[in-house]
Amino acid sequence: MAGSQAGIEIRQLFQLADFEEVVVLQKVIWSFADIELLPLRFLVVVSKVGGHVFGAFDGPRMIGFCFAIPGIKPDGRPYLHSHMLGVLPEYRDAAVGRRLKLRQRDEALARGIQLIEWTFDPLELKNAYLNIEKLGAIVRRYNENQYGTTSSPLHGGLPTDRCIAEWWIATPRAAGQRTPPAPDAGRISYPADIAHIREHEPARARAIQKENAARFLDAFTHGLAVTGFQRTGTEGIYILEPWQ
Repeated sequence: MAGSQAGIEIRQLFQLADFEEVVVLQKVIWSFADIELLPLRFLVVVSKVGGHVFGAFDGPRMIGFCFAIPGIKPDGRPYLHSHMLGVLPEYRDAAVGRRLKLRQRDEALARGIQLIEWTFDPLELKNAYLNIEKLGAIVRRYNENQYGTTSSPLHGGLPTDRCIAEWWIATPRAAGQRTPPAPDAGRISYPADIAHIREHEPARARAIQKENAARFLDAFTHGLAVTGFQRTGTEGIYILEPWQ
């Protein structure tokens, strides 16, 4: 049944037919213009040069996917950049995104990789909760308008500001062992209905985005990191603390 975890299988993809389905899902999920779609040949290369592509299936139907690109830090340390994850709307409450991420983690650990990074829109509060609270990622970087303005209605015509999630997959934090934030921890908040605001009041959404971008950039300049995320009936709140 759509929206249920029952019967959903996660498996690594290698075949051209599966990569074709990933391209189709990009179009369905984000409504991207054709020029913004990542093509089949790119996914083939990803799967052959140290990255990976995973699909989520409900029976024979692919209902979600993710893929990661290999990268090298300035100090020579290898990592994976998880560039894209998408799930069909009717399956977004079935923990498919989390299962895809955990499968990425397991594959990376098996190869001795300890870091997976990805970008996410800080206005997407559900994603923030998954990334920070469920998976244990931290955030220490914020990029303004990283991808430029896209054709996707999900982006609401706003600049594509992004937080960079760092997921240190071999740490106790990634296994769920986290210390509660200090009472004096910093906070950056968004209205709980920011998705509605972005759709119906884009000027107001842009003002909120711009104001909080300045707060994130200032906090990261002073050595803080996002270590937690709280949800209330009215707000989604990023928790910031010193990080070594």
